[in-house]
Amino acid sequence: MAGVDEVGRGPLAGDVVAAAVMLNPQQPIEGLRDSKKLTAARREELAQLIRSRALAWSVASASVAEIDELNILQASLLAMHRAVQALQPQPAYVLVDGNRLPHWHYAAEAVVGGDDRVPEIAAASILAKVHRDNALVDLDSVYPGYGFAAHKGYPTAMHLQALKTLGVTPVHRRSFAPVKKILSAC
Repeated sequence: MAGVDEVGRGPLAGDVVAAAVMLNPQQPIEGLRDSKKLTAARREELAQLIRSRALAWSVASASVAEIDELNILQASLLAMHRAVQALQPQPAYVLVDGNRLPHWHYAAEAVVGGDDRVPEIAAASILAKVHRDNALVDLDSVYPGYGFAAHKGYPTAMHLQALKTLGVTPVHRRSFAPVKKILSAC
């Protein structure tokens, strides 16, 4: 069985990232829960354990261009599909955090609040969050002044001010209202 979760639906910048994890019952991992309820340091620790102990894991994304073309929901489902497809071995059953399933051939179930109730989904939540956060830290050095390392692309006052002052970058989601508003003012 695999658990799947995504992160990054709300930010104004960066890819949406999904992870899929098949845990090894012979090597349990204590402390798995919703990544948003863990400190950054604890997420990093758990991510290392997940990568070393899981039967299989993968991380996949949908790009900013795909988000703008498809919409954030469809891009999130696409990232989830890519993450599950990348698992080796392939799962017999998939539990997906939330109330929607990607269109795929896998036997699956959507689990609302699964990232805090199902260990496999919690593990996926952690891997996806660590991966996306690290990617936004990397973008911070490519696009200085936006504060990506601090706000991870979310629409904070700092980020909105940077958008107004510095303009829109290639990593901003043009279909999102605050970015679209700035582009239309130019």
